[in-house]
Amino acid sequence: MELGEILSDALVYPFQNIKALIVYLILGIILGIAVGGTVSAVMVGSMANNALTVIGSGIIGIIIALFIGFLITGYQLDIVKYGIERSNGAPGIDIVRQFINGVKFFAVYIVYMIIPIIISAILAVIFQHWLAGLINFFVSLIFAIALMMGQCRLAKTEDIFYAISVGEAIGDISKVGILKVVLFIVLIFVISFVLLFVVGLITQWNSTVGGILLGILGVYLVFFNGRATGLLYSDV
Repeated sequence: MELGEILSDALVYPFQNIKALIVYLILGIILGIAVGGTVSAVMVGSMANNALTVIGSGIIGIIIALFIGFLITGYQLDIVKYGIERSNGAPGIDIVRQFINGVKFFAVYIVYMIIPIIISAILAVIFQHWLAGLINFFVSLIFAIALMMGQCRLAKTEDIFYAISVGEAIGDISKVGILKVVLFIVLIFVISFVLLFVVGLITQWNSTVGGILLGILGVYLVFFNGRATGLLYSDV
């Protein structure tokens, strides 16, 4: 698909799946409540010098936040998968499968991020700081794009070993077209920035309305980015 087709499809996709958008928004609200409640409980426990309350609240809050966070991530992967399949539908909630896939993506993320960190450490020893920094930038960029391919590979197959095949993921970049991928990232950034800027202006006018729109926009951008990424990968 051409970039114009990908972006136009992704921009309207969330509006075609309002029910799924609301489901995801609810999950995000629950996650926010869990995190906020945990922070409040820990602060109250700390002020009361109650170590048991602090530890208990922290552990329970972390467990709830991780569970919902992994579930949301798994849901995001399904949005990407629907894009790869060029399906106009939207995912429903499949708690066990999506939670497991969320955990898988967390592992995939660590693999793709740890490699450039190791390379950067080695380069810092071998080269001068400015040269090491320049090389590190390009290495990090390549692996960030490869992670996007890895995300698509996981969404498509749900196979973690297929997703962490870093060499093959980098090969997928060339299949899509490096120039196309870079332009895609730039356009996604520009569109997201413009939408956030508009909502920011509304927030200055009315903080309540702006805050609500900001929450909705955050969910919209997740659907938009996931859909666009899946469509980009659909030609691989």
